[in-house]
Amino acid sequence: MCGRYATTTNPATLAVELDALDETGDTGFSPNYNVAPTNQVLTVVQRHDREHLEDPATLRVRAMRWGLIPPWTKTAEPGVPVKGKPLFNARADKAATTASFRDAVKKRRCLVPMDGWYEWVTEPASTGKAVKHPFFMSEAEGGRLYMAGLWSVWRDRDQGDAAQTLLSCTILTTDAVGELTKVHDRMPLPMPREHWNAWLDPDHPAPEELLETPAAAAVSNILIRPVPMLVNSVKNNGPELLSEVDEQAGQQISLI
Repeated sequence: MCGRYATTTNPATLAVELDALDETGDTGFSPNYNVAPTNQVLTVVQRHDREHLEDPATLRVRAMRWGLIPPWTKTAEPGVPVKGKPLFNARADKAATTASFRDAVKKRRCLVPMDGWYEWVTEPASTGKAVKHPFFMSEAEGGRLYMAGLWSVWRDRDQGDAAQTLLSCTILTTDAVGELTKVHDRMPLPMPREHWNAWLDPDHPAPEELLETPAAAAVSNILIRPVPMLVNSVKNNGPELLSEVDEQAGQQISLI
């Protein structure tokens, strides 16, 4: 699974790097070292201009709620959807047949940029109480990772044309491969740049093979390292969450 990650990406910088439109508006993004479900996150989509549908689709950087809200979700109060289970992950092998995700698989696929994601390994402690040790998975050379995602648009139908849209997304997960199996049996599904056009294409379904579990080579560039237990609480958020772990403090465990 992928339930926590870090991103220091500035939307304007990201848009320039990708030659994309920055549609995040005045959302005020700042580095987030402890992204959690329901947070606002950055995504990359490819869409047509509504005023010129005949023009080629272009890349756009958008802000979305992490935790997909299906379009058929009922309204709790004006402009607010009923609170349900936060759908922050979707199994890549089942998304196309799952009611909450199948429409998005057909025509609303996205990329979720991140510096890396967190996972926890549980180990018995000398006191007898299990301890959860956090690890951070990132690109070995410090580059940005792009994970496959799905997105949705929710509107309060009772408000008609005046209804504001709520964009939300989920990160696709797959079976862990390679060294990542030592940390968890699931991992976010990486989307290599050479497959972006096919994955983001709003006019055609994505090739089924893009939803398959990748070969171990696809994650051979992922570095796994222990990080401070500060990340265990979503209240903590800063670069210190990614600092080197003091082995003398007994926070580092072996992944053998």
